[in-house]
Amino acid sequence: MTLLPRHWEWLNSRPGGASVALRKLVEQARKESEAADKVRLAQESAYHVMTEAGGDLPGYEEALRALFARQEEKFRAQIAGWPDDLRMETLRRASDVWLSVSDPA
Repeated sequence: MTLLPRHWEWLNSRPGGASVALRKLVEQARKESEAADKVRLAQESAYHVMTEAGGDLPGYEEALRALFARQEEKFRAQIAGWPDDLRMETLRRASDVWLSVSDPA
């Protein structure tokens, strides 16, 4: 890890020193991004199954746009005509996409 001297000075001036300060900062960042990370991972998972098995199906491109725009109704409408097993697997993988996240990016 590369930090500037002023960063190390600040970290070392924290109670417990640099190690404790870094652990606290990482833990805080992890907690703050947990919901957004869950959404991103669900989008990636659904994207992979859609691309592998549904890339030639009607509504594929619009479904992808809706997935990443987090437009659940549009997404469901675009995959409604897909084979049942693929539609259900795609919906299962995408389920966390519809979580409420203040900043989905």
